[in-house]
Amino acid sequence: MNKFREKLASNEPMIGTHVSTTDSSLVELMGIIGFDYIWIDMEHTCLDKKEVLNHIIAAQGSGAAALVRIPWNDPVLAKPILEMGPDAIVFPYIRSVREAEMALASCFYPPKGIRGYGPSRVSYLRRERSYLDSYEEELFRILQIEHIDAVNCLDEIVKLEGLDALVIGPMDLSASIGKLGRLHDPEIISIYEHIGNIANAAGIPLGFSYDYEPQLLDKVIQMGIKFASVRSEGGFILNNGRQTLSETKKLFGMKNQEINFK
Repeated sequence: MNKFREKLASNEPMIGTHVSTTDSSLVELMGIIGFDYIWIDMEHTCLDKKEVLNHIIAAQGSGAAALVRIPWNDPVLAKPILEMGPDAIVFPYIRSVREAEMALASCFYPPKGIRGYGPSRVSYLRRERSYLDSYEEELFRILQIEHIDAVNCLDEIVKLEGLDALVIGPMDLSASIGKLGRLHDPEIISIYEHIGNIANAAGIPLGFSYDYEPQLLDKVIQMGIKFASVRSEGGFILNNGRQTLSETKKLFGMKNQEINFK
């Protein structure tokens, strides 16, 4: 059974982290640390398909689920990723029911969808007939809600067949109402709550993807999110590296100069 689906079905919260660099050993390390899933990001990175495949293999080999966010909601971009056998796929920047329908259709073979047939790696992992019988359950389909247009039609989106989960993208969501980065603004908080209410009423698991801000994360956990993607390999290096450097300077009696990375 799909690792992502299995854990959510057991009502266990899931914690993942983002990966945007090309080194698959870092993906493996995140899995060894114990993250439930690795968010492999193609939207804002230079990752190519070969690197994504290596990341999927590294994540799954280390015990983590592999989640891939493709660059855009496009069946042509989704198709080769699906053939690699990720546990979950994320379609970014959904804005309408029609766009949500197209994203989900990209994941299903006709007559249910528009996916072209050619499952390379994913069919090698099992017999071809077994794959055709089980592929719908083995892939977890996630739509990212990061625009107010999607929020305004979310009642209809959550009714779509084949939708497995929603994930909030807070930065672009805040930008879509002219408040980029003001993630604690009362209007933004009310939008999170509205999304949570609709998702919970429909029985659709809801996730949250951001850096790591405990106060904000606590708020959305109270709203009922089931999975959270926090920080990234770069963030871990930056934060721990800065802390280690500062503490070592103190041991030498050196003056520590704070560096502002914002």
